[in-house]
Amino acid sequence: MFLDFVKITVKAGQGGSGCMSFRREKFMPKGGPDGGDGGRGGSIILKVNTQLQTLVDYRYHAIYKAERGIHGKGSDKHGRSGKDIYLQVPGGTVVKDAKTNELIVDLTEDGQEFTIVRGGRGGRGNARFATPTHRSPREWEVGEPGEQREIVLELKLIADVGLVGKPNAGKSTLLANITSARPKIADYPFTTLKPNLGFVKYREIKSFVMADIPGLIEGASTGKGLGLQFLRHIERTRLLLYMIDPFDPETDDPVETFETLRNELATHSETLAKKPAMVVLTKKDVWGDLDWLGELAHRFPYPAMAISSIARINLEDLKDRIWEQLQALDAAEEK
Repeated sequence: MFLDFVKITVKAGQGGSGCMSFRREKFMPKGGPDGGDGGRGGSIILKVNTQLQTLVDYRYHAIYKAERGIHGKGSDKHGRSGKDIYLQVPGGTVVKDAKTNELIVDLTEDGQEFTIVRGGRGGRGNARFATPTHRSPREWEVGEPGEQREIVLELKLIADVGLVGKPNAGKSTLLANITSARPKIADYPFTTLKPNLGFVKYREIKSFVMADIPGLIEGASTGKGLGLQFLRHIERTRLLLYMIDPFDPETDDPVETFETLRNELATHSETLAKKPAMVVLTKKDVWGDLDWLGELAHRFPYPAMAISSIARINLEDLKDRIWEQLQALDAAEEK
């Protein structure tokens, strides 16, 4: 099951209390203070595990509590600290405060750690309060409470290339034909109900990651169809491929389809709509004598090409063009 949005409560452990104790040994009936400190409360730490691809582990467990610290004891024995809890999350997880929606941290790299709530400090025992003029202190401290907060975990898939298109535009078919991914494919809208990632092998040892996003329809950015909940996954992609079926039954103008898609992206995020992109006209094997690319290429603001995933027409050329674009982006980022 794919899950990309959860709300959980995390509570760190309270620190153990310090101890009030006095040494009582043979021949030392009035020994000095020997109360030990309490242990620190356990913290809760988020850790990136790139082997994970979903937040489904948090669906049925909404509250996480770390262990409290152990109280101090006599004979200067300090309490043991509470154990920390590590919560594994996929790469690309954005953490926000559930009440304010404020961004806390963006976790992207494998092994990256972030302490989301810290355990409370252990209280001091009375031995810590002894001074030359105050030899029998009875002061001691209660352990501090651990931090607690409600957070939102929001997964945004990390990919080099994101496929954007209306339902049934051929995105999943392309992904299945040039990667090892096996998305569900059928001849009806909304076959793809979750984002799919695939690795595209290019020229022996080179590769890039491609993401198939569920189809967008007009109004997706305001909640229609399936687009709104998945638009976030396009935000991390470096290059967008606008996948357009020239035989879209809703319009006889593929450029209009393109404008609808770009407008939905712009409504969700202006930055998203300005990402580097290519236009890919699909299903070339059924065009017949029609030359959609020749008629329309000059009307698109991005480079355009035509392919057929099923007939494998121009797929190698598409990979070449994508790789060139990614290399150009790398060069621009290095400047």
